[in-house]
Amino acid sequence: MVGLFKVRFFKSFASAVTTFGRAPGAAKVGMIVFFAAAVADGILMPFFALWAHQVAGIPIEFIGLLLGCYAGGELLATPFVGGIADRIGRRPVLLISSCGVGCGFLLLYSVQGVAAVATSLILIGVFESVLHPTASTVIADVVPADTRRQHFAARNVLSNAGSMMGPALGALLALHSLSLVFLGAGVTLLIAALVVATCLAETRPPDAAPGADDDEESLLALTAVFRDPRLAGLIAPVALIEIAASWIVAITPLYAAAGGALTASGIGLLFTYAGALGVVLQMPITHASERMTGSRIVLWSGAMQAAAFACLFLSPALPSLIAAITLLAVAQMLSAPLVQTIVTELAPRTAQATYQAAFGVVHDLKDAAGPAIGTWLFALAAALPWGIGALISIAASLGLAAVARRHEEA
Repeated sequence: MVGLFKVRFFKSFASAVTTFGRAPGAAKVGMIVFFAAAVADGILMPFFALWAHQVAGIPIEFIGLLLGCYAGGELLATPFVGGIADRIGRRPVLLISSCGVGCGFLLLYSVQGVAAVATSLILIGVFESVLHPTASTVIADVVPADTRRQHFAARNVLSNAGSMMGPALGALLALHSLSLVFLGAGVTLLIAALVVATCLAETRPPDAAPGADDDEESLLALTAVFRDPRLAGLIAPVALIEIAASWIVAITPLYAAAGGALTASGIGLLFTYAGALGVVLQMPITHASERMTGSRIVLWSGAMQAAAFACLFLSPALPSLIAAITLLAVAQMLSAPLVQTIVTELAPRTAQATYQAAFGVVHDLKDAAGPAIGTWLFALAAALPWGIGALISIAASLGLAAVARRHEEA
């Protein structure tokens, strides 16, 4: 029995490599963009709060607001350019956005002062607003409908591999200077831009190009939410879940440092471990949950995220930190491919990028509101974000389960 389990686990794990290897070339490029973006985020995000507090001298309660400028730029840009890949094509949008984000990180490395950093983060957010949605659209354009969940799971494996590599690289850079993490993130995105420029052909179907009357509408990604209440119903609970989850990522470095559990390099290794879990477990978890209903998958995911908060509520010690990061990683591996597949199935053929961008608002809200709310709660009381986060995770997962059930019955 144990031998059979090992064989099945290995086959599921290896299927990520098989799925990537058999994917169309454009889908591979989309996955590589996700990998590079995850590496850049992993290099930067675990160390941003430490850089802001220790190098820039920013009070803890305002660090989240500064980081929120990043997502603020995304929120400002998405209503105007979120669906632009449906209008001018996927390739130019992906190329410009990856170059813009990479150059923005290089700018962060060279500027000084809170105002300059905030402005740089806003500019990065403007370009970032179409990076992930367009990369997801490229994948959806070229893979068969019946294999989308597997391909999105493989995309998550690449993202998790980046999340594993990024903090490790960030930890090495932080040993020399916390400011070097900006340089590392910028170079990573510029390499991704080079891959797009050399390897990606246009994937927008010719018959999916909007007409002249649709040009203005195609740019207003958020109108997709109002036109389709199903998407709005999906976004609301997912946004709450993601905002709560962001507290673990944003506050854990401060929580661990305050409790004396980990150094800066140790924090990097902790998030490297989280990425490694995604690389190893994403495909086995996806295959194991194939026979489960979407609502059941969501409920299990919510329960695990709530348990992650409970671990942090109990203690900032290393075992609690590892348990929390493990539970959060498994929770995200359960729900992320499912939710992304539902968004793809909801989108009309002529508005695939628009729907992806509209759904991307979830991550913009997470990045804008999550760290600001979480660090503010943490400044009030160390246990406050963990208790509130557990309650939000349970309530939002119940709402998302209802959405998944209605989608399955439709």
